[in-house]
Amino acid sequence: MKNLFIISLVLLFSNLLNAQKKEYQDLMEQDWANLKKYATQNRKLMKTQSYPKVVFMGNSITEGWVNAQPDFFSENNYLGRGIGGQTTPQMLIRFMPDVVKLKPKAVVILAGTNDIAGNTGFSSVEMITNNIEAMAQLGKANNIKVILTSILPVYDYPWRPGLQPVKKIAEINSWMKKYAAENQHTYLDLFSVLKDEKEGLPKKYSKDGVHPNLAGYKLMAPLTKKAILEAMQQ
Repeated sequence: MKNLFIISLVLLFSNLLNAQKKEYQDLMEQDWANLKKYATQNRKLMKTQSYPKVVFMGNSITEGWVNAQPDFFSENNYLGRGIGGQTTPQMLIRFMPDVVKLKPKAVVILAGTNDIAGNTGFSSVEMITNNIEAMAQLGKANNIKVILTSILPVYDYPWRPGLQPVKKIAEINSWMKKYAAENQHTYLDLFSVLKDEKEGLPKKYSKDGVHPNLAGYKLMAPLTKKAILEAMQQ
């Protein structure tokens, strides 16, 4: 009986170790930052040296912008590198292949709202600003003008209600404005022109209170272009 008990324990621990090993292997094989999304396009651009003037780094708001206003991007030689749902640590991992390697003159960083929503787990204000700062430093180190864009207004996230993001957004935007001024970056304030009386995104600019519609993007476009031109002149 004693031998059977020992054998059972050995088998149990062996199964647990195998399960953990498989879980670890599955985790290591994940493309957490989704580097593969733009990899083929990036290789083609580098091979032909068809470098963009400006790269837009972001999440679904940036990705949706390219889809909503393709001419705004193509006519100005702007390139979208947004991925839906992404948070700042994921963007930081993508920053070298999706921005720096493409040799743009400037980068527009629009990030942070999904961190506040907890898409990849809890993120403090400091965690979010650290990642934004790291991207800005990578841009500056590679002679890329940096445009830090305010987090857009959100009163409540429909996929994660009750987080009360208004205060956190205000804190990050305030930090971003100050950081940009201190480090010769350009701060693009889209929050002020889009917000409603509750500091959220009104229905005329969004269906879900998070993602702009075409009217929202049309308001954002000329302000963004102006900020890019100002950054280029610095």
